[in-house]
Amino acid sequence: MSPRPHPWRDNGEPPSPRVPLRFGYGTNGLADLRLDDALALLADLGYDGVGLTLDHMHLDPLAPDLAARTRRLAQRLDALGLDVTVETGARYVLDPRRKHGPSLLDPDPDDRARRVDLLIRAVRVAADLGAHAVHCFSGITPAGTDPDTAWDRLAEALTPVLDAATTAGVPLAVEPEPGHLLATLADFHRLRRTLGDPDHLGLTLDIGHCQCLEPLSPADCIRAVGPWLRHVQIEDMRRGIHEHLPFGDGEIDFPPVLAALAATGYQGLTVVELPRHSHAGPHFAELSLPFLRGAETTALRSPLPVPSHGDPSATPEGSTS
Repeated sequence: MSPRPHPWRDNGEPPSPRVPLRFGYGTNGLADLRLDDALALLADLGYDGVGLTLDHMHLDPLAPDLAARTRRLAQRLDALGLDVTVETGARYVLDPRRKHGPSLLDPDPDDRARRVDLLIRAVRVAADLGAHAVHCFSGITPAGTDPDTAWDRLAEALTPVLDAATTAGVPLAVEPEPGHLLATLADFHRLRRTLGDPDHLGLTLDIGHCQCLEPLSPADCIRAVGPWLRHVQIEDMRRGIHEHLPFGDGEIDFPPVLAALAATGYQGLTVVELPRHSHAGPHFAELSLPFLRGAETTALRSPLPVPSHGDPSATPEGSTS
């Protein structure tokens, strides 16, 4: 089957900002459901798509017959009318003892190669599914590794992944993650410049992370990174605390955020990211979409500017990713 078109590719210009936002829900927040059940739930609730985390319970990227299983999933997504983005934040998919290990920054080159292999597999899956992006992150700087060495490892490790993404025609969307080497939007721009600003390197913007530690407000962050925006994750969060919260439990004012997002012309999925709420995943999936649609309606009626945050926090604790 042919992949879904990527909306920003046709003429190099961003699409019209009048297009409604498209919302998805992450399978890392539905980990207790079989993948087919999770997809059916999201379609029934009215979501536009799904953020698919490749994991042992949801399209295991390391199990046999990945290509055949991916083809079946593509058919199922089409039947349900769901678009997809591919996420690679599974906690223990490569190592049952190390959360998110090994990373792109590991001292052992063989360990780094395992993460690179996973990301290249993810690119192939994304191409076969017609996904609008592949998400990834840097990882935490290992103890005893100086920052310059870590940045060199990151650039070197991502080069073959970007080559695969370019060949497949799927954007690689790097996520700034609190506590990681690449933690902020400024860090993303450092990586982009180091790699020569390749066409297929884009940004995953987590709205909660902006609230947590960026000096700008979430809405201002969106406006600042519009040209590089390829994937969006969304949840509530508090300033200085990296804890993904259901909508209404944090401090984010969402109508200005969604107004800013719509104004960029972004047409990829905006995916609800609640990985620590899987125990009640169907409940939060049911609540999240009406909340976001209501905030979007308010945003389109009266999009209001939001003042900047000011100084960011240092290194936020309490990561729930």
